[in-house]
Amino acid sequence: MSPSTADEPDAKAGLPTRGSRYAWARRAVLARLGRLSRGEIVLRERDGLLRFGSPAPGAPSEVPCVDVVDPRFYRSLALRGSIGAAESYMEGWWDCSDLVSLVRVLAADSEAARGLERGLARLARPALKLFHRLHPNSRQGSGRNIGAHYDLGNDFFELFLDPSMTYSCGVFEHEAATMEEASTAKVERACQLLDLSPEDHVLEIGGGWGSFAIHAARTCGCHVRTVTLSREQCELARCRVHEAGLTELVDVELCDYRDVVGSYDKLVSIEMIEAVGHRNLDAFFRICSERLRPAGAMFLQAITVSDEDFARSRSNVDFIKRYIFPGGQLVSVGAVRDSLARATDLRLSQLRDITPHYAKTLACWRGRMAENLDRMRGLGLPERFLRMWDFYLSYCEGAFRERANGVVQMLLAKPLHTQAGSG
Repeated sequence: MSPSTADEPDAKAGLPTRGSRYAWARRAVLARLGRLSRGEIVLRERDGLLRFGSPAPGAPSEVPCVDVVDPRFYRSLALRGSIGAAESYMEGWWDCSDLVSLVRVLAADSEAARGLERGLARLARPALKLFHRLHPNSRQGSGRNIGAHYDLGNDFFELFLDPSMTYSCGVFEHEAATMEEASTAKVERACQLLDLSPEDHVLEIGGGWGSFAIHAARTCGCHVRTVTLSREQCELARCRVHEAGLTELVDVELCDYRDVVGSYDKLVSIEMIEAVGHRNLDAFFRICSERLRPAGAMFLQAITVSDEDFARSRSNVDFIKRYIFPGGQLVSVGAVRDSLARATDLRLSQLRDITPHYAKTLACWRGRMAENLDRMRGLGLPERFLRMWDFYLSYCEGAFRERANGVVQMLLAKPLHTQAGSG
């Protein structure tokens, strides 16, 4: 649909659009936005408002308005597609009345979204893929990749996570549930599915700041060995375990999952598999299976893409892979099933989709960030970094609301496992 011009006089003055050196980029961007057919976007320029698309069932009720602050936005989007959109947002070259709604509109209209990656934007792909290949999830590379995200500083994460320091999707059991209650409900479900007891020795891969290990040891009396590659997480998790009086039951180690030895009754991995990389999936599940005793079971929580999108996402480098999780790769349920069949004797025993809960989780985190923005600035965090995280959390929330991404909980069972668990 071609853009329509609204005759509203409150557009920003002095913004060069037509007749400038960015005119070619502007034309390219407007042409691509003109293909929007499912939902609406408003673009605010010096000369007024341009409207793209049309109302669509299920589209956000608020039409997002993109406010072009600097014409370099057009060049960035034309040459680097969605990554250029993120980069120019980080630079402050555009703002939006509702970033989540903007992401939802583009996620719902996949053809229009892909159009932003065509034309000259394709020229950026080789460099982006090279960046991704230079961040492999080898033993050495995984440490660097994890550190790039999780070692940003515990003070930063404390300003938007709930007091349990849980950095994964919660489960909101009722409408009024707080983020902390949702985080507790999620780890409690893992304990119930695994039927944890004081006799169990549990291995957790990707233990974060210790929220699962502390809850499981405190409520079930089990022994937990939790491993992470983040030095910052490891230090704080040890402190939290000590403060909880659980040092006899919980061991926190700075360790790669490939270097873990021993046998365990149960295994837990909550949103860590995204850092494994598709080339290492078989090795990851094979190691998990080898660490489990013959009657053992594994609780896996994973952020997913559809089976149809898995192959395409493996070859694409998006904003998340470039700026947030270097070396990262989402899995699909089918990819997990296939890997289990190739490399292990584990079987998928239970599967639960909790995707809507992640949208609410992200909304809670964004709200906390907004409340604590001044305190974050007080930590010395630059504005570009804070805008990057604003974009990141909004980008993810929009994707989960439109189910462009999902999140699932799986119970993976060894051949002699007979306890079905509960929940």
